[in-house]
Formats: sequence, structure tokens, C-alpha cells
Amino acid sequence: MLGPGITVLERGWLSSNNILLQGRSSCALIDSGYVTHARQTLALVESALGGRGLDVLVNTHLHSDHCGGNAALQERYPSMTTIIPPALAEQVRHWDREALSYAATGQNCARFGFDSLLAPGAGIRLGDLDWQVHAAPGHDPHSVILFEPGSRVLVSADALWENGFGVVFPELEGVDAFDAVGSTLDLIESLAPATVIPGHGPAFTDVQAALSRARQRLDGFVADPAKHIRYATKVLLKFKLLEVQSIEWPHLLTWARATPYFQRIHARHFADVDVSKWLEQLAGELVSSGAAARNGQILRNL
Repeated sequence: MLGPGITVLERGWLSSNNILLQGRSSCALIDSGYVTHARQTLALVESALGGRGLDVLVNTHLHSDHCGGNAALQERYPSMTTIIPPALAEQVRHWDREALSYAATGQNCARFGFDSLLAPGAGIRLGDLDWQVHAAPGHDPHSVILFEPGSRVLVSADALWENGFGVVFPELEGVDAFDAVGSTLDLIESLAPATVIPGHGPAFTDVQAALSRARQRLDGFVADPAKHIRYATKVLLKFKLLEVQSIEWPHLLTWARATPYFQRIHARHFADVDVSKWLEQLAGELVSSGAAARNGQILRNL
């Protein structure tokens, strides 16, 4: 059960969920979705606020699907305070798209600023509720999760979904991070949340079952890291399809060849396969799984 004043704006998978926290004297939003959904984000937030202003915007981490609406919200609510995790503050200040992962993933994010930092180990008042801030490395080394002990609501970002967790991006850079995923799952279990609001998908209450599924998935990746690499590459490809909905094959190939993560993964793990054939294989697997459809030179999202 959600705590008082908490509204979850569940989004499609291109955008993260937005969590609105309305209190007696202030309103806050956690995460802002992807940039191409910014107009929709504004409409959803304005409708949920019912004429009130937005005072605080918090990001759990700075992946494009969680902060892509920041700039639009800052323009709409100029007195709003924006709070981000601390590790990439300088990169945001100087807008280093490579360090912020936007260039590496071939994704977009409108430039935004920030006012203060969301330090793990501290607390933050959002709406009328006091939240604990916990470091949650794994999916992203700089991510945080937020826990409200009164109602035992956890905002888990991409550290835990009802069926798994987000791509472990450090692993794509050759950095060992599966142990960090496991430690974050252990942390979540120790908090004993009654309700989890994930970064994607509906809120859920059967937390132990979700943790069990996540650990099983993690064990599979640890036993076969190549499985994670292939999964991650298909996620990046699917994300592109979610963004554009349909794309001509030559344009997709050009995008993949220009996207650093695709370049690195291909060079490190699939160098013996021509990049166009490799992309054909990935697209074929998306089609076989029902995540995409192909008609000649057009690949379309499903």
C-alpha cells in the first residue's frame, strides 16, 4: 500500500515511472522520463497536481529515461529545486554527454541543471514524508533508492523490478558489477519494504518473490556473462525502437555503427561476425520474441 500523498504515474518502458509526492506545503517528483515524452510528462504531472506547483524534482540516477524530462520541468516550474545523486554532478554541470552515457548509448537527453545533491546515507523530506537515501550500485554505479520507513514504501529505480532489474551497464564497460547487483538486492531485502515502486512497471507487494526472481536472473548472468551481454545489446536496440517506433534498416545500421556501446560490445565479444550480420541476428531475436516486426527494410516496434 502506498503512503499518503504518493501517486505513481506508471509509464511505458521508454520512460521511467514518475512518482509524485504531494504534501501540505510542497510537492515533489521522483524521475522525469525520456526526452521525447517530455510533453506527456508535463501533462501528466500538471493533471495530477491539480493546479498546484512542483517544488522539488529528484532523480534516482541520470540515465536518459529517468531524467530526460528534467529540462522541460525546469522550464515549466522555474522555482523548482532539482536534486541529483552526487557522483556525476560535475559532468552535468559541464554537460559531458559521454560521461553521462547519452553518447555511449545513442540516446538523447535535453541539457538540465541542478541545485543540490542527493547523498546516500542522508535523509530527504518529500511531500510530508521523510525518506532514507541508500546507494544502490549495480545497474548504475551511482544510482540511489529511496525508502520511507513509516509506510515501508521503496522507490527502487532499476535496482529491482517485479521481474528482474535493469541492464548492468558497468559490465558492458568491462567492469565487474554483478556482485554490486547482489549486494543491492541484499540491501533491499534488509529494508523489508511492504511495497516497491520500480523504475518501470507497476508497483508490487510480493517483494520476496521479486527478489527471488532477480537473484535467479543474476545467477544466470554470473554463470554465463555472454548471456547478459546479448540481453543488454537487445535492450539497447529495443530502446531505440521504442523511441522511433519504426526505422529503415540502413538508418538503424548507421546508428548502431555510430553508437559507442555497440562498437565496444561488437569489438570485444562479436568481432568474428560482420557488424551488419550481428545486427541482423539481434533484430531477428527481437522479432522471434514478439518485441519487433520486420517488413523488408523496415524494423518496427511491437
